[in-house]
Amino acid sequence: MRRPESVGAVIAGLQAHHYLAGPALGTAVFLSLKLERPLLLEGEPGVGKTALAQALAQMLHVPLIRLQCYEGIDRESALYEWNYPRQLLHIRLRELSGEDPQFTEQSLYREEFLLKRPLYEAIRPEGDPPVLLIDEIDRSDDEFEAFLLEVLSEFQISIPEIGTLKATQRPVVILTSNRTRDVHDALKRRCLYQWLDYPSYAREREILRERMPQMDPSLSTQIVHFVQNLRQRPLEKVPGLSETLDWAAALEALGVLALSEQVVEQTLGCVLKYRDDIMSMGAPQVVSQILGEIAAGGG
Repeated sequence: MRRPESVGAVIAGLQAHHYLAGPALGTAVFLSLKLERPLLLEGEPGVGKTALAQALAQMLHVPLIRLQCYEGIDRESALYEWNYPRQLLHIRLRELSGEDPQFTEQSLYREEFLLKRPLYEAIRPEGDPPVLLIDEIDRSDDEFEAFLLEVLSEFQISIPEIGTLKATQRPVVILTSNRTRDVHDALKRRCLYQWLDYPSYAREREILRERMPQMDPSLSTQIVHFVQNLRQRPLEKVPGLSETLDWAAALEALGVLALSEQVVEQTLGCVLKYRDDIMSMGAPQVVSQILGEIAAGGG
């Protein structure tokens, strides 16, 4: 796997896969690759944390392995499990062939009888070391985080029946957190850190045009103005960049050429995902006010 040799090369490589990274994020990614350190990305949902890992895997031409964290995730779900049905079939076939029972039992514990989960696949890949995305680490519990800390420290796994398996080459590791809880300091010390915020107006417009170059520039400007306006309001869930892109794709699919009160009313569910937010922001007077501000600002 050939890795970029400069921050500029990282930024250009990500942009080639439609991800626009600023100098700070480009530097964090470059250092993560150069120093072989995990990169922890924190920020609100929908600001591009997961998308960065996807673009990075494409840039490096390696697989993306995703471990989605959730409440109650355990070691076995992330690492490996024994394939019991296959082991039982193996025993039965050996018995039918007259094999020594003791030999049969010993032969059950080999890698071929493992169900390999994301961490195992990342540490023992069949080809180039992948990009390992540990998504929403803040949703897991303290016990799993402690286990993950051990894995990321040595990049090795211990299987009692087989022994210790160590990565010959370290995977590229991206962790994401939506800050539903604080990630422990011990894990943060193992990582480089980068905060991803909502994009500025100029950056969001640039991203939208990069992702949807065929869209009329006037409409993309109106979309970004509208979403930026929504982010300044007291909403239960502020729309992220992913909602901006979803809304733009929906408007394009509908053949919309310009925002109007009717269009916004019919498609607001692409941007806002809570009923109370839709009820408050979808009121005709609110939509009219926002559209008026966009028109006055030249959108």
